[in-house]
Amino acid sequence: MQNGIVFDIKRYAIHDGPGIRTTIFFKGCPMQCRWCQNPEGIAKEPEVIFWENRCSQCDDCLNICSYDAIIKKGNTKYIDKKKCNLCGECVKVCSTEALEIVGKDMSVEEVINEIERDVIFFDESGGGVAFSGGEPLFQHDFLNNLLKQCKERDVHTAVDTSGYCPYQAIETVQDKVDLFLYDLKVIDNRVHIEYTGVSNEPILENLKKLSSNGNNIVVRIPIIHGVNDNVTHIEDIADFLLPLKNIKEINILPYHNFGVSKYMRLSSPGMVIENFPEPNDIIDEIKKIFEKREFIIKVGG
Repeated sequence: MQNGIVFDIKRYAIHDGPGIRTTIFFKGCPMQCRWCQNPEGIAKEPEVIFWENRCSQCDDCLNICSYDAIIKKGNTKYIDKKKCNLCGECVKVCSTEALEIVGKDMSVEEVINEIERDVIFFDESGGGVAFSGGEPLFQHDFLNNLLKQCKERDVHTAVDTSGYCPYQAIETVQDKVDLFLYDLKVIDNRVHIEYTGVSNEPILENLKKLSSNGNNIVVRIPIIHGVNDNVTHIEDIADFLLPLKNIKEINILPYHNFGVSKYMRLSSPGMVIENFPEPNDIIDEIKKIFEKREFIIKVGG
């Protein structure tokens, strides 16, 4: 079976669908949201991340790198990705684990073995597995094979997706997905392009098709200050969703700046992750806009 690149496996997750879940994070995403909380999931290839707070300043990594890919400025180290070949020698000699390779090539069997360790928790809580990222549909063949194996084991499946992909990718997997966690950020296409780098037209069209085909969907909306945290934006989203079928719930996700520090450690030129203010003051008002249209609302995932 085809292998894929996974950058994290989180156990006992309670915000990625019902019950206790094991969340598998796929590497690779076609979007670059400027509030991304998992910037290590954007690049499709494995990459080295530097944790400054763990570094003892021994500089063993500098001495062992035969490609001169590590640059030191003050107490911070940067990885020159054009020179780094991911040999891992710097990671091996780092006694404090300040350097880490993010992203691992895994087989379907290896991932399923990880999932099966937690089946007892799924059974007791009504949980299952969630596939997230990055964008799991970016590796849709790998995802499809994993979903097949989960269905054979009667494991409940959720897929957390931005919806930015050809609909054929969704169509391939939808009969094996029990719940789609569908991220919807902005209705205004110009604003969407400005803050994510891509058009939202395929995202909106894919959500319409997914809904019309009878799939179970939870729509998740990150609330970003200065981007979509105003009444007009939210009412536009609510009005777009109102005629769609099978929208089980709306999750309102207040922005947190968890991704900013990870972005700084990644040495990723061309990628922009901003530190937005947290929009707590408007959450109740946003909630009322959806409740007025009789949506089931949950604040948080």
